[in-house]
Amino acid sequence: MSVCLSECLLTVFLSLSLVASASISCSVSSLPLSLTVKFVNCGQGGLVQFECSNPSDFRIEADGVVYALRPFTVSTLRAVPLVIVARDETNQQQWQTQVRLTPPIEHHEEQGTHQIWFPSRQTDSSSVGQLKRMKRDWVIPPINVPENSRGEFPQDLVRIRSDNDKNRSLRYSVTGPGADQPPTGIFIIHPISGELSVMKPLDREHISNFHLRAHAVDLNGNQVESPIDIVINVIDMNDNRPEFIHQIWNGTIPEGSKPGTFVMTVTSVDKDDPKTANGMLRYKIVSQNPESPTSNMFTINNKTGGIITVAAGLDREKVPQYTLIIQATDMEGNPMYGLSNTATAVIKVTDINDNPPEFTAETFFGEVPENRVNVIVANLTVTDKDQPNTPAWNTVYKITGGDPTGRFSVPTDPTTNEGLVTVVKPIDYEISRTYVLTVVAVNEVSLARGIHSPRQSTATVSIRVIDVNESPNFEPNPKLIKLEEGMQPESALTTFTAQDPDRFMQQTIRYTRLSDPANWLRIDPNTGHITTIAVLDRESPYVKDNMYSATFLASDSGIPPASGTGTLQIFLLDINDNAPHVYPQETEMCEKPEPNGFNITALDGDLSPNAGPFAFELANRPSDIQRNWTITRLSGDFAQLSLKIGFLESGIYEIPIIITDSGNLPMSNTSYLRVKVCQCDHNGDCTDQQHIVAAGLGTGAIIAILLCIIILLILVLLFVVWMKRRDKERQAKQLLIDPEDDVRDNILKYDEEGGGEEDQDYDLSQLQQPDTIEPDAIKPVGIRRMDERPLHPEPQYPIRSAAPHPGDIGDFINEGLKAADNDPTAPPYDSLLVFDYEGSGSTAGSLSSLNSSSSGGDQDYDYLNDWGPRFRKLADMYGGSDD
Repeated sequence: MSVCLSECLLTVFLSLSLVASASISCSVSSLPLSLTVKFVNCGQGGLVQFECSNPSDFRIEADGVVYALRPFTVSTLRAVPLVIVARDETNQQQWQTQVRLTPPIEHHEEQGTHQIWFPSRQTDSSSVGQLKRMKRDWVIPPINVPENSRGEFPQDLVRIRSDNDKNRSLRYSVTGPGADQPPTGIFIIHPISGELSVMKPLDREHISNFHLRAHAVDLNGNQVESPIDIVINVIDMNDNRPEFIHQIWNGTIPEGSKPGTFVMTVTSVDKDDPKTANGMLRYKIVSQNPESPTSNMFTINNKTGGIITVAAGLDREKVPQYTLIIQATDMEGNPMYGLSNTATAVIKVTDINDNPPEFTAETFFGEVPENRVNVIVANLTVTDKDQPNTPAWNTVYKITGGDPTGRFSVPTDPTTNEGLVTVVKPIDYEISRTYVLTVVAVNEVSLARGIHSPRQSTATVSIRVIDVNESPNFEPNPKLIKLEEGMQPESALTTFTAQDPDRFMQQTIRYTRLSDPANWLRIDPNTGHITTIAVLDRESPYVKDNMYSATFLASDSGIPPASGTGTLQIFLLDINDNAPHVYPQETEMCEKPEPNGFNITALDGDLSPNAGPFAFELANRPSDIQRNWTITRLSGDFAQLSLKIGFLESGIYEIPIIITDSGNLPMSNTSYLRVKVCQCDHNGDCTDQQHIVAAGLGTGAIIAILLCIIILLILVLLFVVWMKRRDKERQAKQLLIDPEDDVRDNILKYDEEGGGEEDQDYDLSQLQQPDTIEPDAIKPVGIRRMDERPLHPEPQYPIRSAAPHPGDIGDFINEGLKAADNDPTAPPYDSLLVFDYEGSGSTAGSLSSLNSSSSGGDQDYDYLNDWGPRFRKLADMYGGSDD
């Protein structure tokens, strides 16, 4: 129910008023009451504070909502008057109103609805005191509507009226969320009667209030009143249970914690209004499991949900975990009207180091062979009641006695928590046969305050050492001796022996050679005496930095036998046993060198003082060495070889140089420096390397190459002659005489007369001087005799060059010889020149010009006898007598 303000009257004494309805009903079984008291500000005043006349039974909030603090009967309601006082905190003025409480009445008839009038804008006079008053716009108090109403819908809320509806017809409407704005369809207003109704149940958790605006217009749509604001508050009902944020809450508490130790906080939420009892929650512990050592080990703050301990005796080893059922109830925990819900709180008791490790035995035993390391001798076992695999359970073992040299350690096995007694340094049976260790076991973290280590945290470990056959040891190892190189075979060097550490075993030792890279040494198998079997040479490739190393093996007679190795290092002292030689061994220079000298040095396999400084000099032979060269010493290790003459022909020269070292007994050596002399370009680089390489061959190699070339040329020439002979025989005409005659005397029969050798169709261009040949020119028609009968139409004849003829073949040959003699690049030996130029003609006349015997008798044809057997018949025919 709401208390509605009918009108605010202005008097000279009153500026604020509070009016309650004449009849206010309140349900005896519901909390809070459906009652809201509101002030209407008429232009004066500030903050207003409410007070109730019966605070033991009723409570009024700052927003004017009245709550019943206990159930009431009908008779009690009528007997209890309720006065509400409003006090202005600014000027301390106060006003009061009286509320009459009645039980709810079932209404079967339509009851009247509160009316809200649009305020009038006209002024009228009041009959009271003849004072004039003016109606003002109202401030309509909020309309309270309970959520989840089950009443019939539509349910009337209020009626809106205007004074102007007495004179003319008006139309009423409301606007705002819930009316014409989403969510629409919740509130409607009758356009004629102005009754505002709600159409369905409201949910405060969805929308807690609505702000509407009422309008009054005439039939033409003209506004006749100023719009008034209507606020509809949805009154909360206890329709939501508390809900825990988590259904299972996990917390921890160390064992042994004192009472009052904070554990955890559980939280629950309620969708109802938290400003009302519907949303005010209270917590409590419903049950505890297990109930040991007491059923009330924990308590909870009923408002905040914080859980703390209230009793001592938390022991993880006895109770590792507690399970609590927590209940949250609204209505401030009222068990009759409040709604509740539960959650589970799991509290784990965490471990602290309140139990020290304890050995399972007072003494542990073990044994180990001597000289063994990283061997587990014994396993130490302990018990610890703390939580496994935690710092309070993990055990650390410490040796506190019996191991002054630190030969043992006791690491912890991370899986079993056992102590592993391990040998970390070799143990010698001949020194100590037993060890007795004292070991203490502690945890990784210190014990809790007030807890002391028991006697069982210390144990004794007895270890027996087992004797084994040990290897003989060479002393010293390695052994170093110094000797001069060149020591002859069968020379005694030293004695290299080993000692057997097994003093309690009677054993013999034998020696053998294990490694001798140069095969220089021999060792006596019984005494270890070492002698040489070859000459010791410091310059041997097996000697590194003057040191030669050999390894020997010593084996005892134990079962099984044991052996050890020893290294003998021989430092070889240098003697002058290596002659120096020139370096570099080859060099290059130009025919006309600039500069005309180069530096050389010497290499000696010996060390100083058996090496440098060196003495350099040229050998006396051959004689041209000192004539053409000179050598100058630059320093103890370098000299300069210079050319005396200004020009030296290309070739390879070997220059003997005598080099002497500085040993106590100096050693000399003649080294040959190979100098390649070549023609050079302007940059000083050789241009005839291939020629120099050929010239550098030995005399025998050059003769063999020349013989091969000559034989090859003779074979080629014979083959060519044989081929030409075959061609001539194939093309020869039939002989003029009988075939029985000697073929050498046959005369060939010709059926034509030619013009001599010059008329033959021979290509003599290959016999001409090469520079007169024109290979690309077209051959013109040759010059023929007038009486010559042509064999073919337009025959081709050899070229007749228009250039001046070079003359006789002798002139051509002389010119070639002259050019070869003056050629600076010609080789220094005679070469075979082949000429294919035949000449310009023949001294013999043409056979075509021979006349008959009657007219040519005065000519001498005896020279035909010199032409061979084929022309001998002609000589007889024309050159003989008349007979």
